[in-house]
Amino acid sequence: MNELVIFASGSGSNFLSIINHITNGHLNAKIVGLITNKAEIGAIEIARQYGIPHCVLSSAQFTNNKTYESALFNQCIQWNPRLIICAGYLRKIPTNLILAYPNRILNIHPSLLPKFGGHGYYGLHVHKSVLESNETHTGCTIHIVSAEYDQGPILAQERLKVDRSESAELLANRVLKLEHQLYPKTIASYLQQLNNTTE
Repeated sequence: MNELVIFASGSGSNFLSIINHITNGHLNAKIVGLITNKAEIGAIEIARQYGIPHCVLSSAQFTNNKTYESALFNQCIQWNPRLIICAGYLRKIPTNLILAYPNRILNIHPSLLPKFGGHGYYGLHVHKSVLESNETHTGCTIHIVSAEYDQGPILAQERLKVDRSESAELLANRVLKLEHQLYPKTIASYLQQLNNTTE
């Protein structure tokens, strides 16, 4: 089975979209756990609803960053996923985890990378920047996680036309709809690619 561990920090809408695609048979995978850095968020409620184990790991719980990164690493090793899926996770992925899962950690970003990527570009900050820059198009990008924010190899992108009169919130909602379709589809094709190369 293609086991997935989800990393999330918020409402969990991409998490739920992935669950729905698995339930509908469009994604041949099983979610074995959720890791989050925040307690009592929407993603945890979704995990509870679907009986998915979850673990809250915040750096504030630990005496130093090394022990935090070690706890994160050990939890992933325990669940032993085929892929780690970042779905609105607002913490930088530690280097030890990237080295342990080379080319097996994916992230979704709400812009057409390399535009509007990097440290500080998340959520509404991205969409406000898109509007302020008078971009004609935006969208979402799925990429492999590397040591630098939003700089890993791009796997897929989806575009939409920007309406100059819309708010950042409205643009965010439109991009999110693209994310919900593109992410599960890309995960499915990437798993197939991985499995074909290891057979």
